[in-house]
Amino acid sequence: SRHERIHTRRPYHVDRADKYSLDDDLVNLEVLNEDTIIHQLQKRYADLQIYTYVGDILIALNPFQNLSIYSPQFSKLYHGVKRSSNPPHIFASADAAYQSMVTFSKDQCIIISGESGAGKTESAHLIVQHLTFLGKANNRTLREKILQVNPLVEAFGNACTAINDNSSRFGKYLEMMFTPTGAVMGAKISEYLLEKSRVIKQAVGEKNFHIFYYIYAGLYHQKKLSEYRLPDKKPPRYIDNETGRVMHDIVTKDSYGRQFDAIQHCFRIIGFTDEEVYSVYRILTGILNTGNIEFAAISSQHQTDKSEVPNPEALDNAAALLSIGSEELQEALTSHCVVTRGETIIRTNTVDKAADVRDAMSKALYGRLFSWIVNRINTLLQPDKNICNAQSGMNVGILDIFGFENFARNSFEQLCINIANEQIQFYFNQHIFALEQMEYQSEGIDAATVEYEDNRPLLDMFLQKPMGLLSLLDEESRFPQATDLTLVDKFEDNLRCKYFWRPKGVELSFGIQHYAGKVLYDASAFLEKNRDTLPADIVVVLRTSENKLLQQLFSSPLTKTGNLAQARARVTAASRSLPPQLSAGRIKVDTMEVMRHPEETTNMKRQTMASYFRYSLMDLLSKMVVGQPHFIRCIKPNDDREALMFSHERVLLQLRYTGILETVKIRQKGYSHRILFEEFVKRYYYLAFKAHETPLGSRENCLAILEKSKLDNWILGKTKVFLKYYHIEQLNLFLREVIGRVVVMQAYIKGWLGARRYKKVKDKRENSAITIQSVRSMLQSQFQFLQNLSDSERCFSAFRGYIVRKNYTRLKNNTECVADPQLTSSCSTSDFGCKEDRQQTSNQSSPMVPDFLDKQTKKNNFDDISASPFILKHSFEMNDSQSISQSQTVADHQLSSLLTSSEKGGKK
Repeated sequence: SRHERIHTRRPYHVDRADKYSLDDDLVNLEVLNEDTIIHQLQKRYADLQIYTYVGDILIALNPFQNLSIYSPQFSKLYHGVKRSSNPPHIFASADAAYQSMVTFSKDQCIIISGESGAGKTESAHLIVQHLTFLGKANNRTLREKILQVNPLVEAFGNACTAINDNSSRFGKYLEMMFTPTGAVMGAKISEYLLEKSRVIKQAVGEKNFHIFYYIYAGLYHQKKLSEYRLPDKKPPRYIDNETGRVMHDIVTKDSYGRQFDAIQHCFRIIGFTDEEVYSVYRILTGILNTGNIEFAAISSQHQTDKSEVPNPEALDNAAALLSIGSEELQEALTSHCVVTRGETIIRTNTVDKAADVRDAMSKALYGRLFSWIVNRINTLLQPDKNICNAQSGMNVGILDIFGFENFARNSFEQLCINIANEQIQFYFNQHIFALEQMEYQSEGIDAATVEYEDNRPLLDMFLQKPMGLLSLLDEESRFPQATDLTLVDKFEDNLRCKYFWRPKGVELSFGIQHYAGKVLYDASAFLEKNRDTLPADIVVVLRTSENKLLQQLFSSPLTKTGNLAQARARVTAASRSLPPQLSAGRIKVDTMEVMRHPEETTNMKRQTMASYFRYSLMDLLSKMVVGQPHFIRCIKPNDDREALMFSHERVLLQLRYTGILETVKIRQKGYSHRILFEEFVKRYYYLAFKAHETPLGSRENCLAILEKSKLDNWILGKTKVFLKYYHIEQLNLFLREVIGRVVVMQAYIKGWLGARRYKKVKDKRENSAITIQSVRSMLQSQFQFLQNLSDSERCFSAFRGYIVRKNYTRLKNNTECVADPQLTSSCSTSDFGCKEDRQQTSNQSSPMVPDFLDKQTKKNNFDDISASPFILKHSFEMNDSQSISQSQTVADHQLSSLLTSSEKGGKK
């Protein structure tokens, strides 16, 4: 039932569980104007219902307090269900993007926009949390890594401003990668336009990046400040402010220490090594010590613009932490090389110039370190090739970019931020209004035209070439003698439109009429910030560092967006050599360095911050247009960051410039989904046709599907089906239901087939067992027979030997009697006398000997007793051999008879 599982203070009531609330969607309002919309939002905000739908667009009001509606219980509640089944929630928008990705196998893009302090960063956290829940993979470690990405990156890229304690000072586009089945398999971050100038200077009431305070507090509590050359009394210049309470806050605030522990946990979970984390800490503390380096002018007879470092302590500390030589660093800060017509000229820096070089070095160190951390995260979170190929997967992109800003003093950074927001607003207008109404005309659809504020002319004023504001800024930056005043004059002369004006009485100022209102910009230091010069001498010195990470930071080239390239550049011997003024000879090493890295020199034709910004916008848009967009509009209810405080004027202003009223109108009257006939039939033919059929993508088949689905308020154009925002959700639910029934049927069939296959395998195994048992019995019988046969042969041999020996003894005795006539009678008598005894003995010992053997022996032995000795001897020899042969034959016959009888007995 609806709402009953949500337990918060007031927002979701159980007694409404059986009702569908029309208040959840502003499109359902009968009277549509600014007052009714504001009243509806204020009423819901008072009940802590901070989310409201405008069709398929989500409005999120910042509650400025923690709400208990983001637990895993709520993630389960907003998983694959109809949107109207639960109250509006950011999880529902994330689930809609996920379900569209899985259903249509198409990339998705969630665009979060709003003012600074409206809650965009926290909304991005919640979307990542829910997408990670929806895309659960077997690799739990990967999910934990993805959840730790945002806290780590924001520690380095967010800071406290006058209107937001956790303001994003860079643009972030997080792509979560999924397998075709919807399991998360990796992530990738793209970062744009980090506000590096914040490292060296902050406006009144603002702070440096969070990481500096976290690491200072962590090292203080670990008693490691001395190891990293940090003072424990006075804070470094880069983080000091006008209040003088920085060190007091670092020491007393527990939040800084907890955040430092959390950052260490993030490093460890994501996969950074201890050596890498140690190098990061040394570079960060090296930046803080670099900011403490001070310069003094040296007066001489011939030169008065030379500078030096009067107190070498900070210089030595910075050099030690960066693992470079302090003398080499001092020379690079206080002088520079100029190559003119093949000759190298060394020029000294003034105090101001040396301070600018020092600050440029600090900005470059931090900017490249931030890019390296992002690249390292991308490497550690890239998809496993063994699981799925990245090209075959799908992405859900989440855009979390700095919000529109209008401070008391707006500089170059606010101009870039606001131009980026203009681009996001233009993309919103194009997708929601312009493209939709253009398709109405081309498809012959009679739909009411909705008027909206198009900011295309303003965007052209910024970005067009060669007369756009950024092009004019780059052109003026190439002139060495140009000043900020000449820049403003050039703007005034060339930007002749209603969106630009120059206030009277203020020379270095100009105003822009943005989509969100008028903003006055201070042009001081515009040219210097746009040039973003980093001398080549500093680059070469940093390349000599013994810190491998620092070597890598300044050996890899920069991309067109100003970020550190992903692939590491090859470090040659020349690129790691010292600059000419630090070595003995003035060779052409510096010239080679200029050729190798033109963007790191003072060459005026190098890339500028404006060019980096332009390419960043192009890269960001190229990623966004690939996916199907989902919009989340964050609204700041008040400027005081007070909970339950709803400022009517502030909310109304934001609703006006974001075009919420026009969005409600076009969602009421328009058709947000326009699908080609062929694509529509391919997606939903299951609803009206059989699975094995392949219907054509025709108008008639689309009509059959729509009628079968019993939808209303749809229109068929010439080549497309025009649907309301809620039609897609209904069709997807119908399709999921049909596919679910198919899956159940497949499960039953697969179960039946599996059971039948199992029975076959089981029967086969039983038959095989019987066969094996039969063969085994046969083999055992054969073995027993052969064993018995072997025993019989041994018995046969023994018996035959016995018979032969017996006959031989008898014949031998007879032969001796014949040879001696005197013994013949005695032998005969003894023979005849003993014959019976022997026979009896033989019969007693061998009862199985037949009687004919003795008879045959008698006959052979006593036929010719009276013959001559020779004849008798010869005849006895002959008879001996014959009798032996006969005895053997008789023995064989007798033994075979015995074996036959024994086998018959055994069988019985």
